[in-house]
Amino acid sequence: MISERAKDSFGRIFMGAARSRLPASESHSCEIVELPAGASQPQAQIVVLTISSMQFRLLLLLHFDDDASMRDYYAADASRPLTEAFMEVANLCCGAINQQLVEHFPDLGMSTPYALGSACVPHLTELKPDHVVSYDLSINGSVRIGATLCLCTKAALDFVADEAVAAESGGELELF
Repeated sequence: MISERAKDSFGRIFMGAARSRLPASESHSCEIVELPAGASQPQAQIVVLTISSMQFRLLLLLHFDDDASMRDYYAADASRPLTEAFMEVANLCCGAINQQLVEHFPDLGMSTPYALGSACVPHLTELKPDHVVSYDLSINGSVRIGATLCLCTKAALDFVADEAVAAESGGELELF
């Protein structure tokens, strides 16, 4: 069971992290639209990251196509594949989420990002999630990314995140 306040907090934390970490420059815009329940993401590839605590497991799926706009934006130097370059950015985004959540859940662990095909997304139901929400992101008006937050709880979950989430953090490296 996850409260509406907790659902709202996870959403605000994600949006703050996405706006601060996914654009390549602070001057680039990041528009985020929540999709209707059950809406599918058309992108062909996904990067998956997990944040786990004793109370919950949060999966962050970032959906994308390996197209010219993504390559130009995230892998313009062509020194490495787009997926590798995007996983680094995805990791920064998930790290910003983790930094905000650790204020409420001190026992968090975060996975290494990994890539999957979008055919895996329908199998999220096997996890019996308590909350799934999807977003459509447009970065600088040209780059399209989908995002899915999938939350599985082990106990009742209720918290309220600060309204100014993820904005003040600089993406510092944390050592455990």
